Amino acid sequence: MNFPQELKYTKDHEWVKIEGDIATVGITDFAQKELGDIVYVEVETVGETIEAGEVFGTVEAVKTVSDLFMPLTGEILEFNSELESSPEMVNESPYESGWMVKVKISGDLPSDLMDADSYKELIGE
Repeated sequence: MNFPQELKYTKDHEWVKIEGDIATVGITDFAQKELGDIVYVEVETVGETIEAGEVFGTVEAVKTVSDLFMPLTGEILEFNSELESSPEMVNESPYESGWMVKVKISGDLPSDLMDADSYKELIGE
C-alpha cells in the first residue's frame, strides 16, 4: 500500500495535504481497499465551516456507506466535482485525482494528525 510521506493521516483513514492555509482531504489507500469499489461520493457541506471530527460527507461503496470525518477545522471551499461522474477515481488514485475536498484551515491543526509511519503502525503495516 502507498502512504506518501508528505501527507498527514487520521485514525478515521483520511489523509491531509497542507499547503499554506489550504488543506486537501481524501481517504487513504487502506480505506479505499477496505471499502471496495466506490460508486458514489457525497459532500453537501461546501461553503460551511466544519469542526475537526465532524462528518463532512459520505462515501458509498458496493457493500457499505461510510462517513467522511473532517480532519481539521475549516471552511470547505471546493468539492472534487470529477467524483460525481467518476467516483472510481478514489479507488484508482486516492492521493491524486481521487481527492475529495479543499478546506481553508481555521485555527490550529489537531495534535492527533499522524505522519505516514504512525499511520502504518495504526493499521498494522
